[in-house]
Amino acid sequence: MKFLANENIPLASVVKLRNEGLDVVSVSEDFPSVKDEAVILFASMENRIIITFDRDYGELIFKHNLQHSAGVIYLRIGDFQPEEPAELLLNLFKTELNFEGYFTVVSENNIRQRKL
Repeated sequence: MKFLANENIPLASVVKLRNEGLDVVSVSEDFPSVKDEAVILFASMENRIIITFDRDYGELIFKHNLQHSAGVIYLRIGDFQPEEPAELLLNLFKTELNFEGYFTVVSENNIRQRKL
């Protein structure tokens, strides 16, 4: 799996994911201040799963029909330390869940998935 960490994902988490061997491109490093639509387009072209704290991606994909088949992981968690999103994701990747082709919402108590 390849990932695109949205601008709101802390760089400490991006680095931790990379250190675990994951292929992660960071919007804040490579495309700062780019619009969400451009993030979706780049992720689609590169077949990357978007990791984000931004709930607008669900609206853009499902309501405005912006096509993105690789997947989205939308994190809905409260206060956290900069490396905690990466730790959460690494634990999720150890499960039998498939993230490719799904819009996955991860909250503190629940995981929901919807096919893209």
